[in-house]
Amino acid sequence: MSPFIAEVFGTALLILLGDGVVANVVLEKTKGGQSCWIVITMGWAMAVFTGVFCTAKFSGAHLNPAVTIALAAAGKFAWALVPSYILAQVAGAMLGALLVWLSYKKHFDVSTDADLKLAVFCTAPAIRSTVHNLLTEIIGTAVLILGVLYMAAPGVGLGALDALPVALLVLGIGLSLGGPTGYAINPARDLGPRIMHFILPIPGKRDSDWGYAWIPIMGPVIGALLAAGLFQLLL
Repeated sequence: MSPFIAEVFGTALLILLGDGVVANVVLEKTKGGQSCWIVITMGWAMAVFTGVFCTAKFSGAHLNPAVTIALAAAGKFAWALVPSYILAQVAGAMLGALLVWLSYKKHFDVSTDADLKLAVFCTAPAIRSTVHNLLTEIIGTAVLILGVLYMAAPGVGLGALDALPVALLVLGIGLSLGGPTGYAINPARDLGPRIMHFILPIPGKRDSDWGYAWIPIMGPVIGALLAAGLFQLLL
């Protein structure tokens, strides 16, 4: 499997299982309806574990533009490969979101809350505040990236044995720092599904909240660069 295909495949798995657990919790008439935040954070942790474990040996299992950028900034990954990896990650995220919609189509059809339909695909702040929402995403991503950089193999990324530690790290971030913004900590995770929400014929949907969309993109990028700089200082 080529690294590009591996990143598409791994990110699609990540979003299928991650957005899938959100759909199970928030949409109407599902078996998991009215579950709690712990269910969502556990589902996302397992999504990370699956995506990383399946693709580590092929691409380093970045599955996140913030990880790719941080590894390049830390000298662990070639800058020339960054654009193709990010393209693959966004494409995979779009594919995963499409599969979630297909899986839960009947539940999208009967659900009436347009905000919750959007929440299946992308993040939104609990309290809308540009500065604080951006800061939350920066901090959460910096925590993620520091963990990844200490685990990453030289010049590649994560190995299969790192799947569980990374998943547990994402679980911890979700439980501790996920409340204010829904912890995107991954530009592709938010952008790809948001694009699919915009495109797909979902009955009764609202706008895709493009005014907020830059925060889960720029926050993780800034957090990744700050974490890479701190990592190099601590070496």
